[in-house]
Amino acid sequence: MGRHFEVRAAAMAATAKAKSAIYMRASKEIYAAAKKGVPDPASNLALRSAIEKYRKTCPRDVIDRAIEKAKGGDATAYIEGRYEFYGPGGSFLIVDTLSDNVNRALVGVKTIVTKKGGKMGSVAYNFERAGLIDFAATEDKLEAIEEALIMADVDFSDASCEDGIVEIKTAPESFDAAKDALKELGYEDFERAEVTLVPNDWIVLADDDAQRMRDMLAMLDENEDVQNVYHNVDNA
Repeated sequence: MGRHFEVRAAAMAATAKAKSAIYMRASKEIYAAAKKGVPDPASNLALRSAIEKYRKTCPRDVIDRAIEKAKGGDATAYIEGRYEFYGPGGSFLIVDTLSDNVNRALVGVKTIVTKKGGKMGSVAYNFERAGLIDFAATEDKLEAIEEALIMADVDFSDASCEDGIVEIKTAPESFDAAKDALKELGYEDFERAEVTLVPNDWIVLADDDAQRMRDMLAMLDENEDVQNVYHNVDNA
């Protein structure tokens, strides 16, 4: 069948693996959020946020199954972990895990990072917690959007538009108020809406380090215990 078939098959396999990893993360995070409180997004803020986070990347049945699993009294206990690293080229890396085996999660993550030249270290001070909301809008709408956020008393530090996508950066405590204000303006189909870690400064790595970083991120993405990865590399 030739090289073309092999390349296409590999690409399809990689896509399937990426989807599977996303679905697994969504299922675990939604399940864990549902188990912590009432398994109803209307009265469980953490669950509602988890559903919103994966709404664009997961089929509805993946979300529903995770909630039903929590309702059914499943006894699986996922434990959260957060690990900080210096990555290739002096980069900073934070890895969140959600696992039923904490030792396996730590060993797996640490092995991946150290194989690519990283090491454990305290780097959290290089990141800030912030709400990010991305949605389709034109630059001429930016002033009205900012005015609406100000009128809603939203604490936001940045509102920008690039290639037809507006990004709003808010204080974590203003995240829900920002979403509500945007919905009042008719913006409801968010490309991204989550409270996350944002680096204070971005860096650009040399080619070899950038490739090591990309390889590391791909390996972390395939690890079943890894939930979120944050870094400060602009060309990874």
